[in-house]
Amino acid sequence: MNQKIVSLTFGALFICGFGFSQVKPHKKDRAKAPEKTVSTPMESISDDKALVENEIESVGDSLTALKIQDFHLASEFDQKWMDELYSNELFDSIYQSVTDLKYDAVDYPELPTDTLKARLHKLSSKTPFNIEYNVALENVIKSYLKNRRNSLERLMSLSDYYFPMFEKELDNYNIPLEVKYLAIVESALKPRAKSRVGATGLWQFMFATGKQYGLNVSSYVDERSDPLKSTEAASKYLAKLYEIFGDWDLALASYNCGPGNVSKAIRRSGGYENYWNIRPYLPKETAGYLPAFLATMYIFEYAEEHGFKKYRPDFRYIDTDTIHVKQMISLDQVSELLELPMEELQFLNPHYKLDIIPFVEGANYTLRLPRHAVGKFVNNETSIYEFVTNEMNKREKPLPQLFESETKSTYKVVSGDNLGKIARQFNVRVAQLKQWNGLRSNEVKIGQRLTVYRTQPVTSSSKVVTNTTTKSTSTTSVSSNAKTYKVRAGDSLWSISNKFPGVSIKNIQEWNGISGNNLKVGTTLKVSR
Repeated sequence: MNQKIVSLTFGALFICGFGFSQVKPHKKDRAKAPEKTVSTPMESISDDKALVENEIESVGDSLTALKIQDFHLASEFDQKWMDELYSNELFDSIYQSVTDLKYDAVDYPELPTDTLKARLHKLSSKTPFNIEYNVALENVIKSYLKNRRNSLERLMSLSDYYFPMFEKELDNYNIPLEVKYLAIVESALKPRAKSRVGATGLWQFMFATGKQYGLNVSSYVDERSDPLKSTEAASKYLAKLYEIFGDWDLALASYNCGPGNVSKAIRRSGGYENYWNIRPYLPKETAGYLPAFLATMYIFEYAEEHGFKKYRPDFRYIDTDTIHVKQMISLDQVSELLELPMEELQFLNPHYKLDIIPFVEGANYTLRLPRHAVGKFVNNETSIYEFVTNEMNKREKPLPQLFESETKSTYKVVSGDNLGKIARQFNVRVAQLKQWNGLRSNEVKIGQRLTVYRTQPVTSSSKVVTNTTTKSTSTTSVSSNAKTYKVRAGDSLWSISNKFPGVSIKNIQEWNGISGNNLKVGTTLKVSR
């Protein structure tokens, strides 16, 4: 019986072995098989005999092997847009052109006089402004088309953000919507623009006039640079001027030089009330004001006919929203925590003079953000304010800070530079650049020399150390049993801190001797004491 069972068992095993031997490996499987294997001895659990385990050579993770890079040309476009948001170059050039407006004949055959006359007549029928053809206006329009094409295209892109905001406020006060073009003549759509006489903002309010129409100015805030509040104030002011003169051309002229100067020009002209008749008696700057406004209106209204290309900006006004701040916070800190470009935050919040949003009981100060960043701020509000509080507590030091002399360097400002761009270049904060150079505003001039320190400061009671020592020694003691985290693709200090409750960005920086925000994939970070 036992012999029969043994025979049957061997027979079954033989048949199974033969059957498996007929199964051919799939071609794809064979193609993927590694060329090299490593054999290592291993002890059998059942009979203590040595077995051989074939280890397949590991293949590197394609994600770690892939070096992700931005598209160079697109990156350049992004940087140009950042420069556009914060540069005052357009304002300087437009302010100069209005002040020194020339009426010389311009050769521009692409716009025949008869075509211009027809278009101006059509435009005049759609607006309460007195748009009549005259040679001076024709020369200004042709001069703009011939010499200011690039500037006008850039302004058309910026107008996509501002014009919807302007139109809403103008409509609320029954102001002609075409008045939106006035902000281009006034400030080149630069909310921090400041004239030689101190007029400030998109609508260039003087200090006293701004106060009269509810625009407050303090050490932290200049509401003349607040796009919404200044537009509302400008609408009220223009409505009052129209009520006085009953003519929109004269209302615009008086907006620029004051009602008193317009009244004097009317007297000196012998009683004329048409702008073109009293223009010789107006101040030089105002004499070029209305022609510049009408020329700008014409070009924007007929941009397509003249082949202008309007590039869409990174975001529109409708793509932004505001948050009421609950304590003092700087744009620099918001930039770091939400990983937003500093220039973008300054563009959205231009009325904070020192890039600091104050918290004053009874006052209403808001932070405007791109809509995609609002949720991130609200969801992490407690952590953000905790971080800000810790930062503020470290502002006052009992002894002055010292820096290594070797780390001090001087940077010469070149065309296209701004504080945000320079800060990123040296991996420092805008607030630090302003502190080191005694700057009260964000303006820098070409050729200006800035002092930059590249390492972390140390108090005067400590010994000055080198870069290597600073990075290798943490300011906070960390135990050998501290938890660790390995950096993955897409990680940031902010996202890592959110994975570990009670851990802030500052904690991670201190426990790992990190001075900036850049992380390398694969780096092991301590995430506890």
